[in-house]
Amino acid sequence: MSAEQASTRASARLRRSLVLVALVVGVPLWLLAARRLWHTTAPSGLDLSGRDVHAYFDAGFLARAASYERFLAIDALLAAIVLLVVLALYARHGTRLMRESAAGPIGTGMMLGMLGLGIVWIAEVPFGVAAVWWERRHGVSHQGYAEAVVQSFFQLGGTFLAISFALLVTMFLARLLRGWWWLAAAPFFVGLALLTTYLSPYLVPDTHPLRQRAALADARTLGRIEGVPDTRVQVQRVKRFTTAPNAEAVGFDATRRVILWDTLLDGRFDRSEVRAVLAHELGHLSHRHTLKAVGWLALFLLPVTGLIVLATRRRGGLARPEAVPVALLVLVGVSVLAQPLTNVVIRRMEAEADWSALQATRDPAAARSLFRDLATTSLTDPDPPAWSYVLNESHPTLMQRIAMADAWQARH
Repeated sequence: MSAEQASTRASARLRRSLVLVALVVGVPLWLLAARRLWHTTAPSGLDLSGRDVHAYFDAGFLARAASYERFLAIDALLAAIVLLVVLALYARHGTRLMRESAAGPIGTGMMLGMLGLGIVWIAEVPFGVAAVWWERRHGVSHQGYAEAVVQSFFQLGGTFLAISFALLVTMFLARLLRGWWWLAAAPFFVGLALLTTYLSPYLVPDTHPLRQRAALADARTLGRIEGVPDTRVQVQRVKRFTTAPNAEAVGFDATRRVILWDTLLDGRFDRSEVRAVLAHELGHLSHRHTLKAVGWLALFLLPVTGLIVLATRRRGGLARPEAVPVALLVLVGVSVLAQPLTNVVIRRMEAEADWSALQATRDPAAARSLFRDLATTSLTDPDPPAWSYVLNESHPTLMQRIAMADAWQARH
């Protein structure tokens, strides 16, 4: 055996030993972190089943809502299938597009990444247009078809920049660290996500401060109760796009904000219902859910980047541009296939925010009224079929949320 062969075998044994040590040490730490993130303050064992949906909604509305959401769910499912098929074909044949490139390995890899996203966008546009058509037909959306396509194109531009930057970083690290690039890339992108989360309130377009005195007073009172005083509340103008109401909690610490859509403040929801929404969003901030989301991203990135290393090995690793289409397939494929698990995590945080809101407002009647009105104004199925719930729902069903209000009332 030559000295070179002996050195190669020694390197392979060392690599396997390091991987084994990483698994033995890393897996228990990963599980411990997941357990900490999984913990919530909402009581376990609440009975959220058995409520008769017909006691809250009439049969005509339930039929319309079920039909409306069924179409959107099937449209989203077909879009996901087409997405995976297109990326699989691109992973197999996309390297043909690099033959004329003279941009160097990293530049060619970035080009392949952008071309892949462009092909995916073209394949996904029909499903987006179909969703807009269905929402317009039911009076939920005011957005025009051309406007929707243009908006998705500009969103694609932002995605281009993000993916190009990610490929620049990962390919540079792969050329520097070879198969161990993911150990540096995962922390880097988690830090970037943390920075983006901190700055996210400044990225929400078309907002202005909340000016309704009653809602402002409620926000100040609830903020003190939930331990997040002086949280700013802003209103986002969305009426020209949709009639659906919504709200979100963004940022953390000094940048924390509650964003209310102006469709929540157009008179369809009374003060107690808006107060319940404010309490829910402040509950997210109180329990630091925006930071927990970054924590879950970190736990997701570690195994996924490891899978990318394994999947791209046959093409020379991510230091080589021909590995980029495979990396895109793994990243997006795992994200799509893991969506049911992602929904479970998000639903748990949403349930904790619901319970926090009930504790703060002590008004289960307002919560029940809010959930009924959210259903009727958004044409949301309050009790969707199991397959749709598992694949698409990032919140507890509205009937489960009504049941939580009942459970809180029973305890108090």
